[in-house]
Amino acid sequence: MNSLRNSVRLIGHLGADPDVKEVGDGKKVAKVSLATNNAYRKADGELVESVDWHNLVAWGKTAEIMEKYTAKGQEICIEGKLANRNWEDQDGKKHYMTEVIVSELLMVGKRM
Repeated sequence: MNSLRNSVRLIGHLGADPDVKEVGDGKKVAKVSLATNNAYRKADGELVESVDWHNLVAWGKTAEIMEKYTAKGQEICIEGKLANRNWEDQDGKKHYMTEVIVSELLMVGKRM
């Protein structure tokens, strides 16, 4: 059951091409947003649709795969864990961000 702790799976479309950078000792990190669509019908039959955006971060081999094989608009499936970050900007304002640290990646749709 430990594998279920802090585990997330998402299927969605990439909002941009992955932003890949090399850090430290040549290790790569990829950052990209993922859109997931939700839809349901109200009691009166009206269709309600919404989009949620998720910040993805991939490291090492997963980042390299993301850089080489994915592009904006492509449908992917990911598995990972949630990580929360916070920081204070130069004006003293606190910022908070939740990211999904990607451990598994599956290309579902065709590359755009």
